[in-house]
Amino acid sequence: MTEHIPVSIIIPTFNEADSIADLVRYLRTATVGEMEILVADGQSLDDTVALAEQAGARVVVCPRKGRAAQMNYGAQQAQGPLLYFLHADTYPPLGFLTDIRQALARGFRSGCYRLAFDHPHWFLRANAWFTRFQWTVVRFGDQSLFVSKVLFEQIGGFREDLLVMEDQEIIVRLKGQGPFRVVPRTVTTSARKYHDNGVYRLQGLFTSIAVLYWLGVSQENLVRFYRFFIRKSKL
Repeated sequence: MTEHIPVSIIIPTFNEADSIADLVRYLRTATVGEMEILVADGQSLDDTVALAEQAGARVVVCPRKGRAAQMNYGAQQAQGPLLYFLHADTYPPLGFLTDIRQALARGFRSGCYRLAFDHPHWFLRANAWFTRFQWTVVRFGDQSLFVSKVLFEQIGGFREDLLVMEDQEIIVRLKGQGPFRVVPRTVTTSARKYHDNGVYRLQGLFTSIAVLYWLGVSQENLVRFYRFFIRKSKL
């Protein structure tokens, strides 16, 4: 029965001491069913590891820093047959495990949620509104991602050579393997980067990075662009 499938929630972290414990505690109370909360840490320099463990997560320290590498390493260590990748500043809705299991029962092979921000700015609300559509161009890691471990391994996981746009790239490959579900509920993600960089400025930068990626600009230059223009970058 799909409602009993164990789920491994994989959270890549780097210096998330301010938020990780609250997220782990929330996940433990927000849903029912068998799950493990696995924090894939990129050798944080703060108390992320200790705080995550104290809150009840299982922590693995990854040999390589980088979101794709950390998520792949977490998937390798995961015990559940269903993987749910979640950013450290993103909260799924109450009962999210039921949503994921029901999607599988209906024949979807992978999927994500619509997006909401924890800030009422009209421009952020407008951006989030578009995530209800199936367009790949509006699919990003903040929306979280669920997929069976078998399928994840079959497609080779995240591309570790991508430090930017790895979240959108894997969606293209997953959609090629079968139906992709956009659950008609929202995960709520932090708008902290928008606070740090300015709402319009940051969205313009993100759009520029996406366009440059699809035009074939190298990862080296995309990362250089990201680090130069985006304040408080963790790349």
